[in-house]
Amino acid sequence: MTTLDKDYVCEDYGDVKEWTQIRVTVPLAQLDTLTAVMSMINNNLMIEDYSDIDENLKTVYGDLIDERILNADRTVASVSVFIPSDRSYMDDLSFIRQQLEANRLDGKIELVGVNEEDWANSWKQYYKPVKVGERIVICPAWEHYIPADGELMIRMDPGMAFGTGTHETTRLVIRLLEKYTKPGVRMLDVGTGTGILAICASRLGAGECKAYDIDPTAVRVARENIKDSGLTNITCDRSDLLKQVDLTGGPYDLVCANIVADIIIRMAPDVGRYMKDDAVLICSGIIEERCGDVITAMNACGMKVVEVLTDNDWCGVVLKKA
Repeated sequence: MTTLDKDYVCEDYGDVKEWTQIRVTVPLAQLDTLTAVMSMINNNLMIEDYSDIDENLKTVYGDLIDERILNADRTVASVSVFIPSDRSYMDDLSFIRQQLEANRLDGKIELVGVNEEDWANSWKQYYKPVKVGERIVICPAWEHYIPADGELMIRMDPGMAFGTGTHETTRLVIRLLEKYTKPGVRMLDVGTGTGILAICASRLGAGECKAYDIDPTAVRVARENIKDSGLTNITCDRSDLLKQVDLTGGPYDLVCANIVADIIIRMAPDVGRYMKDDAVLICSGIIEERCGDVITAMNACGMKVVEVLTDNDWCGVVLKKA
């Protein structure tokens, strides 16, 4: 698809007049995967692919085409999603970063409509305390909140990592953690992002919690959040999925993987080795249309489904060894 023949229509946001454009550029061969990732945020995308411009020149007058298009790099393509100004773009930006890492995409991210020096702070106005599930309240580090009786407040500074508690996938896992975290369990969090799930598990009564992420930025942010939480039973380190996970203390009672369907499927043959016989595996980051694929892969690797939760178009799946 080229700029010559694409048709882009913005979604109707009522009185909203301004948008922040998140634009990601990848090598041309990665365009289809990038488009799939960006469509998880919104199906109204702008795609810039000039690879067939020379072919199109045979059917149009060259002097009618913008000079910028004629000189565009044919080896790369870009996909943009537009976030309305009354909503924070930070969760979407963090989600895209996570997906680029998970899918091994060589992507360059640009924010159009936001000054670079404002990135770190402009989104904070949208991030307020939010109750997730029955007990957990996620509160940004700069907000004041007095928890009600029975509530467990968790303070977070997400930085540039994914996991503020507002995204459906994070909410799903937290709701499931409230149900399946038993006192003293040994917990493993794969793809930890901000460390939010390990912190939640610890506050819910888990014993030793180990969190891992392949992204060094996420590891740094998670370590800062863990330190600020005052919890001493959580450690966070780098790992490519399960490869560097510490098994010296034996397998785990509870495993969380809030990543993406394809990566969870890739983990399926190996994850059982990291689980005790009666362990619980909670997976999310799965769009509804891929839930069946994840379950099929897990079943083939000796896992059985215990429960499936949905939130908008996302799924959380609970599994045990068959």
